[in-house]
Amino acid sequence: MTIEGEKQPDLPISDPPSPADEEAAEGGERGTAAEEQETQEPAGTELQQLKEAARFATPERALAVLEALFFAAEKPLDLVTLEEITQFPRELLESALAGLQTRYAAGTGGIALIDLGGRWQLRTEPQAGPYVRRMLQVKPLRLTRAALEALAIIAYRQPITRPEMEDLRGVDCGAVTKALLERKLIRILGKKDEPGRPLIYGTTKEFLELFGLRDLTQLPTLREFQELSEESRRIVEDESEPPVAAGLSELAQDPAVEERIVQAAAESDSALEQLESAMERADESAKSTAAVLAPPAPPEPPKAE
Repeated sequence: MTIEGEKQPDLPISDPPSPADEEAAEGGERGTAAEEQETQEPAGTELQQLKEAARFATPERALAVLEALFFAAEKPLDLVTLEEITQFPRELLESALAGLQTRYAAGTGGIALIDLGGRWQLRTEPQAGPYVRRMLQVKPLRLTRAALEALAIIAYRQPITRPEMEDLRGVDCGAVTKALLERKLIRILGKKDEPGRPLIYGTTKEFLELFGLRDLTQLPTLREFQELSEESRRIVEDESEPPVAAGLSELAQDPAVEERIVQAAAESDSALEQLESAMERADESAKSTAAVLAPPAPPEPPKAE
């Protein structure tokens, strides 16, 4: 809106584009489109080549391709990802996977193909782990005792709330829960339908990967803990017993010490018998003294006829 009589500002007048400018602009657009097409063509051509090669792929070729993929992958791969990358049929991939699992079975070498619940990954054997960590100059993931206790409770009792965890551990679990969430070992599953709507926690895929589990059914049961082999039990005892307890265990195996323990037990039994006999005599003496010192009972009054 303008006021009447006010001078309007002069507007800049642009010259119409010349034919040369229009041709240059059109040429630039064509050049950009050509560059994008050239960039997309190799990707499309490579995909077509892979599809064509997949039609004639042999089981040996599929096994070699999967071996290379697992070797180069930083994360576990599933069948869907392998199908997308290789364009191989599902049956061929499953057959190649079975062959790789046989070739890289646990305990047959320094590398094993681990099944992580429908995802697979090549990993070094535990015995070779220290050498690999020393070469790569990396430190293993370490969890505090409190974090391990909380993680074990969540793994076996999930879905579980923080108050339930604290009730089992007897201490506050706020800091431990936060640390496990940051390390992506647990996740929030939702909220429990009760007063306060507490959060519900459960384990994650990273938890399974860390402990090399296919699923939660592979967690050891209480019976498996009770049925540990003698060697495993000795390892657990060596790691859990303090030096003093270990020394007492060795001392108890000494024949001379064992003989002294048996003799001391016999002496203790004899002393206990003597003490019981003395207590019985004291009890009888107390009863006799009470009978002597007690005043005679008053005679009963004659009954009225």
